Amino acid sequence: MRCDKMKKAALGLMVGFWTSIVAGGAAAQEVTLRHALNGKAQDVLSTLVVRFNDELKGKGRIALQDARSVEDKKHLPLLALLDTDDNIEFFATQPRFLPLHQVMREGGGKIDNKGFYPQILDAVDDASGRLQALPLGLSLPVLFINRSTLTQAGLDPEQRPHTWLEVQNLAGALYDKGVACPLTSSRFAWVHVENVSSQHGEPMQARSGRGEKVIANNLVNVKHLALLASWQKSRYFHYSGPGAGGDKRFLSGECAMLTGESSLYAAARAAGLNFTIAPLPYYDDVYGVRPQDVLPDGAALWVLAGHTKSEYRLAARFIEYLLRPEIQKEWVAATSYLPMTPAAMVALRGSGIPDALLDAADKRLSASSKGSNRTRPGLLRGRLREFLGEEVAFVWNSDRAAKQALDTATMRANAPVTQAKAAPVAKAAIRRKSPRG
Repeated sequence: MRCDKMKKAALGLMVGFWTSIVAGGAAAQEVTLRHALNGKAQDVLSTLVVRFNDELKGKGRIALQDARSVEDKKHLPLLALLDTDDNIEFFATQPRFLPLHQVMREGGGKIDNKGFYPQILDAVDDASGRLQALPLGLSLPVLFINRSTLTQAGLDPEQRPHTWLEVQNLAGALYDKGVACPLTSSRFAWVHVENVSSQHGEPMQARSGRGEKVIANNLVNVKHLALLASWQKSRYFHYSGPGAGGDKRFLSGECAMLTGESSLYAAARAAGLNFTIAPLPYYDDVYGVRPQDVLPDGAALWVLAGHTKSEYRLAARFIEYLLRPEIQKEWVAATSYLPMTPAAMVALRGSGIPDALLDAADKRLSASSKGSNRTRPGLLRGRLREFLGEEVAFVWNSDRAAKQALDTATMRANAPVTQAKAAPVAKAAIRRKSPRG
């Protein structure tokens, strides 16, 4: 009798075990999206994710995770919305990403490169034109001007300096009127090296044997950094670090002008600033200058390697969702990031964003990317930006010449790296579930 009871108990345990296995296998797939957004951008992302999860009706779920609250950052998510320059802050390591074109293929999703703006695609594709990530958080470099500060200084608030000489004249006039910080900047390497090169026809990247090398010490780069160094000594220009440190100084009213990301438009409006947003200035004495040739850049939605095929299927479906014009409209209207597609731009008309800004963005983003030699997301560009930040600091804090700083940053970025520090974007095998799940 006792033996029969033991057999029944054992059988019950086995049934419970296999039931749990079956139930576990049928559970809804959940994947994590790590981000570092604030304010309206965080709110609208949360809203869009909730709506996507509701569409799945329990068959899958995206879970948001704030990168700033993660204790074990090496426990990697499937999705991450970031600029790859911030890999260490996000992951405490340099992870491997699965290129988006491969994610969509493996996950059974559809994505058409022809649907993207050429300049948007150029910011996140590889040398073969294949998408590496979804360009969800890109901006253009612009000049912000606090009109109220100009008015208080007795200057014409309608001024829109077009050249760097005109910026110098305005900064000098502001300083003479008692404005302590006429000009600052965010994302220094992108704005003042990469975009200055692009506007003036200087290549930033070139073939070197079987690989690539970066070039940050062209004549116009040296000229520009030397000019900024002279402004810094004259107190016309205040360096705010390599990242987004200048944003707060402009939004608080401390600095009258800022060179930075166009997406700051939403925050400036929310702060109640009376401001002008103008194109990035240029040098009119450089032959063949093309002021309009500025480069979109910023955060993208990256997919990490080493996950299961079912997880990639869910990621592919989420990517398709984010590409819907009405979803892009809601995202762009709240964040001021650039629309990814012409269809989204059409949807944005009448959303409250001035038509003049939409027209300017549409014109630039529609331009052909043929012959592009911009730097691409990856280890080489990351190294260049890191070393530019380090070397440029010597220009502000010592008597180091602009040319020496740019020469050294370029040399360090192009120095051989160990195999252990391979580029973060790489093909990776899809991890298959074992028979035990």
